[in-house]
Amino acid sequence: MKVKELLEDDRPREKLLKNGAASLSKSELIAILLRTGAKGQPVTNLAKELLLKFDDLNTLSQKSAEELTKQRGIGKDKAATLLAAFELCRRMELEKSKLEGKTIKNPSEIARNFIPALKNELKEKFIVVCLNSANKIIKSETISIGNLDSSIVHPREVFKTAIDNLAASLILVHNHPSGNVKPSKSDVKTTERLIEAGKIIDIKILDHIIIAGNNFFSFAENNLI
Repeated sequence: MKVKELLEDDRPREKLLKNGAASLSKSELIAILLRTGAKGQPVTNLAKELLLKFDDLNTLSQKSAEELTKQRGIGKDKAATLLAAFELCRRMELEKSKLEGKTIKNPSEIARNFIPALKNELKEKFIVVCLNSANKIIKSETISIGNLDSSIVHPREVFKTAIDNLAASLILVHNHPSGNVKPSKSDVKTTERLIEAGKIIDIKILDHIIIAGNNFFSFAENNLI
């Protein structure tokens, strides 16, 4: 059965126009992007197969054009459409996460801003967020990128960024690509070492936040700072 043979209320495009994009399933939204199916296969089924093959949207969004075109019914044009849509979504999330100039009332607000950018990151990143005396963010800077234990950073790297930006306090952020949101022993030791170093130069560490998927762990909220 082709999409045009479905009842109007069951056709993805018509359903979106009538009820809004939120009313559609993931596969229906992908079907609209793909536009056409394959021989003997309606586009709605092709979209479902694509999701099944790559497990979920997050996995699908990280695939290359070469990987996508290995799926029957997906050519270069459809692959390009999917990749463009995923990249637009990623950039929109990154724009939402821009922090400079924001006043932070609660350190965990930082987590909600960084989750979109870090939840699917495959490398471990350590980020320093610099605040002025009014808790307004001056700058956020990535100082370390690695495959494992990037949380093991040296105080001079952290506080050079702080001093260069005239920071009164800092919030530390790093991600766990493993998906385990709990701090490791090295995370705790690194945080303790940075807190002590900050006392010497009078720059306070307000929080250390770990991002893992859509979850986060705040040292401050768990009384570790």
